[in-house]
Amino acid sequence: MQAQRKRNTSRSTAITSTPGTRPEYTAAVRYLDGRRDIFHVRYADNMADARAVVLAELDDVQSLLIALRH
Repeated sequence: MQAQRKRNTSRSTAITSTPGTRPEYTAAVRYLDGRRDIFHVRYADNMADARAVVLAELDDVQSLLIALRH
């Protein structure tokens, strides 16, 4: 008799992107004067890098929210 292999149906890790592509982030910014904007950050290595990119480009930022874009 031949041995049967059971397929592993459960995955413990989520695949966020294909190899070779970087994740994209969305940045919601509120300025000191009350204005707000939304930006898409494409070339960041991780969330901390995306935050640094946004803060380097903008002045008078009151608050910043970074999220992974799906």
